Amino acid sequence: MTAAALRRPESYYNASVAVSLAPTPPLDGEARADVCVIGGGVTGCSAALHLAERGHRVVLLEAGEVGYGASGRSGGQILPGLGTDIGVIEKALGLERARAIWEMSREAVRLTASLVERHAIPCDLTWGYLHAAVKPRHVRELRHFRDILAERYDYPALSLLEGEALREHVVTDAYPAALHDAEGGHLHPLNYTLGLARAAQRAGVTLHEHSPVVAIERGEPIRVRTPQGRVSADRVVLAANAYQQGLVPELSGRIMRAANYIVATEPLGEARAARVLPHNDALSDANFVLDYYRLSADRRLIYGGEVSYNGREPRGLQARMDAKIARLFPVLEGVRIDYRWGGDVAITRNRAPDFGCLDGNLFYAQGYSGHGMALAGLAGQLLADAVEGRRERFEHFAAMPHRAFPGGEWLRTPLLVLATSFYKLRDRL
Repeated sequence: MTAAALRRPESYYNASVAVSLAPTPPLDGEARADVCVIGGGVTGCSAALHLAERGHRVVLLEAGEVGYGASGRSGGQILPGLGTDIGVIEKALGLERARAIWEMSREAVRLTASLVERHAIPCDLTWGYLHAAVKPRHVRELRHFRDILAERYDYPALSLLEGEALREHVVTDAYPAALHDAEGGHLHPLNYTLGLARAAQRAGVTLHEHSPVVAIERGEPIRVRTPQGRVSADRVVLAANAYQQGLVPELSGRIMRAANYIVATEPLGEARAARVLPHNDALSDANFVLDYYRLSADRRLIYGGEVSYNGREPRGLQARMDAKIARLFPVLEGVRIDYRWGGDVAITRNRAPDFGCLDGNLFYAQGYSGHGMALAGLAGQLLADAVEGRRERFEHFAAMPHRAFPGGEWLRTPLLVLATSFYKLRDRL
């Protein structure tokens, strides 16, 4: 794919951009930096911002436009926790380290709010989140999760809602119960990402869009090549996530690209929106292949779900998503869909994020597994710390063991599709 083709998709987010950047011409010729950041999503922009604020010369290279990937296309949910259950972390790393990681995931949410306020980013940050049970088994699991977090992780923000208490937050009969998380929320993800990029520019970062990295020549210094230029840097931060394109072969097999799909309705108006999400919470359900939604600032329903691993839109996708909305909220039957889009996230085999350092000067963070809007901002800060030699907090995440997906380049996608089919069947039981 050429750099010219890497334009942000036509989406509600792209149609409601409220942040402008200073010029970001493609890299042309030779450049020198203390740190070269690859990737203009939340991770890369946060890392670049934190490094520049500490006095480092930073060049950021983005293959397309800032926010081209998941950072500018997602459901926009800002949540504590990870893409995997905290029990997976505890089993691998022990309770003490799992507690530290959980607390840092809470810190990631607070950091998001701080960055929004400090840099005056117009991204409609709003608080309130529901994790909804779809069946009785989920209710038992949610109660257990609430109790574990309260007893082992000192997390008091979860309240189990049932019956009328739940209908006060989401007006549907689809869910027998939900956990309300007062620390979770949602925002306009593209405006947030662009706001971080604008803040990075103001801090001194040189930002080049339409500058795809074609090779990383590892050594001291590291040389990062694009079609028309090259950056020589003491350190590199790889923040390309699902769009790494094999730049670091030993990392490629540890993530899998998964496409997710989102629609935005016409504006519902205040009265009809109040018959959907009266308190303007974000929501995701407890299925393995989950659905999620929230209201935009102009009271559209932003609804996401479905999954594809082969890069092709699933057959019947539009009809299925429209039918789901109508079943959940009869008041929205026949509502016009104004925007449809999709995008790729990077998942790891255990759904935990994959952080690390190679060769002593190549740092990376990837594989948020659909749970990265808040955590990626903190990852950028932790990457900046690690570049400066302060790696203790970064190492909490880097200690998590990761394995490549089975099957190699040709078979890993079919095997993952097969495994996902099993979990989809389980979701229906």
